[in-house]
Amino acid sequence: MTGIRIDRPAPGVASVVLDSPETRNALSDALLDSLLAALTDVRDDETVRVVILASSHERVFSAGGDLKAFGDDRPLVEKHAGLDRFPRLYLLLAELGKPVICAAKGDVLAGAFGIALACDLVIASDAARFGCPEINVGVFPFMISALLARNVPRMRANELMMFGDPVDAAEGHRLGFVNRVVPVDEFDETVLAWAVRLATKSPLLMQLGKDALSSTRDLALPDALALLKDRLALAFSTEYMREGVSAFREKRSPEWKRR
Repeated sequence: MTGIRIDRPAPGVASVVLDSPETRNALSDALLDSLLAALTDVRDDETVRVVILASSHERVFSAGGDLKAFGDDRPLVEKHAGLDRFPRLYLLLAELGKPVICAAKGDVLAGAFGIALACDLVIASDAARFGCPEINVGVFPFMISALLARNVPRMRANELMMFGDPVDAAEGHRLGFVNRVVPVDEFDETVLAWAVRLATKSPLLMQLGKDALSSTRDLALPDALALLKDRLALAFSTEYMREGVSAFREKRSPEWKRR
């Protein structure tokens, strides 16, 4: 896969690594196709319970879209068709059925900012920055605006998109789209510790829960509660819930069998 590799740093954990450091992991069509393929592979692998989305570049997670492609001479209809990759990627992350940690060790810019916001958890190093600089090169962050609107207060989202200035990880934490900010020298250890801890949870209940969050995010409260009631009833019918309750009562660690 072009510009992507998959590592297995611990049982149940797959690390999907953006591995095109010479381009600062620019989100070219080829790299996006590889990323979509890699995420589909780990989604379908029952041995994977948690996904880490990371970068091999020490200072950049991804610089965002490929500016060379923005200004090339391809027909407009071809460019329009290619833009489908971003919404497919954001929706795939939401519907993966497994928790995804964005490991933001370095700068997360433009379309990559959307990738981070589409993940379930974001861990950032204290050297990382987040931003949508598209406006500075005559573009607007159309694709990620929907994700910003769901994760950042409206006026701050507007400021990020209209000025194009990045914010540091501490500000991202204050705004609520970064879960934890850690020193660079503790970063890899912290990310893996979070992933290993998530991998101990029930894979089926995690999938049901993540699917429920995705399905109810934009529903009116009565509709959301009705759907969640049905999902809870479904959870009651699983052996996973019975095993979890039994393990709690017996003061032991639960044993989650494969689906």
